[in-house]
Amino acid sequence: MGKSEYGALADAMARTAENLETVLDRMIPTDQAAERDLMDAMRYATLDGGKRIRPFLVVQSASLFGVAENAAYRAGAAVELIHCYSLVHDDLPAMDDDALRRGKPTVHKHFDEATAILAGDALLTQAFEVLASDATHSNPSVRCELVTELAKASGAHGMVGGQMIDLKAEKVDLDESDIGAITRLQRLKTGRLIDFSAQAGAILGRAPSSARDALRGYTHDLGLAFQIADDLLDVEGDAATVGKATKKDAERGKATFVSILGAEKARDQANRLADQASAHLKLFGDKADLLRDLARFVVTRSH
Repeated sequence: MGKSEYGALADAMARTAENLETVLDRMIPTDQAAERDLMDAMRYATLDGGKRIRPFLVVQSASLFGVAENAAYRAGAAVELIHCYSLVHDDLPAMDDDALRRGKPTVHKHFDEATAILAGDALLTQAFEVLASDATHSNPSVRCELVTELAKASGAHGMVGGQMIDLKAEKVDLDESDIGAITRLQRLKTGRLIDFSAQAGAILGRAPSSARDALRGYTHDLGLAFQIADDLLDVEGDAATVGKATKKDAERGKATFVSILGAEKARDQANRLADQASAHLKLFGDKADLLRDLARFVVTRSH
């Protein structure tokens, strides 16, 4: 992200990533002797990497409702634990069989497959431990809602279900008339966790339904724009810049927005979605400017 191009957004995302790193470092210590290998793998999967877009969404949405930063960062850390677990498992030979993630060897390459599976399991379960703690919010109803909504976003009718559909998409020939099927796939695999990230701030702030609806409209379009940009990076990017292997989707015959629409149409659609996402934020005025900037950033990023 060029600071001259995005200015305040670049600063805010860097600050969020730095603060989140501190929170995650404390959540995954290294002093348990018997579990040391597992903790090392969890830290390897989680620390020092990624754009932290999902935690950024939590922190920014929480700021709209005056939520304390500690609560926002704990909820953001829980989302990132889920996201990192999903990457560890997605990279396994039984899934996408990737050797590179965030510019370094994937967890199963750096350690081994069994350790990678267990590290992912541990990250997944720790996310709910974090949200269930009264350190995240004093109100148990708020904590229960956070746990429930993250479980829905992550499970069979969310991220995991989307991954199952994605695996099947490698074996199905789709054309432009089937764009709805790809949209559903990505709404589950990518969009649901992005949606929760913004809703988490609203839940913590006990926001009214009108505000939650506005954020839901924003993340609906943002999530699809994000995935189209990812598809474009897989086609047009290089591994050194993107930080992971590229050209994978075409090699596997996987149906994507780009394979169905073509690069030019897909890029146009991503830009339209970014504009639509920003329009949903009118309710919040200039308090949501960083969220508007994020919508533009996700479709212009190079990694």
